[in-house]
Amino acid sequence: MNPGSPRVVIADDQVLVRTGFRMILTAGGIDVVGEAADGAEAVAAVSRLRPDVVLMDIRMPIMDGLEATRRVLEQAAECRVLMLTTFDLDRYVYAALAAGASGFLLKDVTPEHLVAAVRLVDTGDALLAPSITRRLVERFAAGERGPDVPTPAVHRDLTALTRREREVLILMGHGLSNAELAEELTLSEATVKTHVARIFAKLTLRDRAQAVVLAYETGLVSPGDRAPGTPRNE
Repeated sequence: MNPGSPRVVIADDQVLVRTGFRMILTAGGIDVVGEAADGAEAVAAVSRLRPDVVLMDIRMPIMDGLEATRRVLEQAAECRVLMLTTFDLDRYVYAALAAGASGFLLKDVTPEHLVAAVRLVDTGDALLAPSITRRLVERFAAGERGPDVPTPAVHRDLTALTRREREVLILMGHGLSNAELAEELTLSEATVKTHVARIFAKLTLRDRAQAVVLAYETGLVSPGDRAPGTPRNE
């Protein structure tokens, strides 16, 4: 075991995928503490092993990754879930984020990106690149929210946010990282992190993925909005 290293469970119905990911993560200094071949096994493994991060395949037998994610986070709210998918426009991706996942990875991810992604979500961040966020928003706007994901009734009081915090939340909704937020708002990254932490606390959000979902579901950000840094079509 590596002190301070994220403890990971890999849930995928393909043994070759689990084996390959285990080898990559272990070589990257990350402890793989368990594996699961379906969603039910994943839930049981989390209950037994209490990992920091779960790599969760979306499509698995017995119990799919969406239901498994919901159950995992019900019993271990501090756990982070990274969804695994084959296609970057997978119709289940939005549903995964709504279920509480901290982001998603393509199964053909590079070894370096896989290790970096696990470490990233372990720190409480979310794996949401601007391009991915835009695709999710397009599907959200078109009503393609994925199976079993009703339009939620959001009852968070955005009036609790300061003007600056609303600005930060809007930019997070566009998928900007802390560094990009700092550049856009002409602030230090430390100040941005403070704003982000306050937003999470005021709105009872667990991570950036939930913040992005909330920004769109409350109408604070609209699918037609121009992302910062992109040219206007005039």
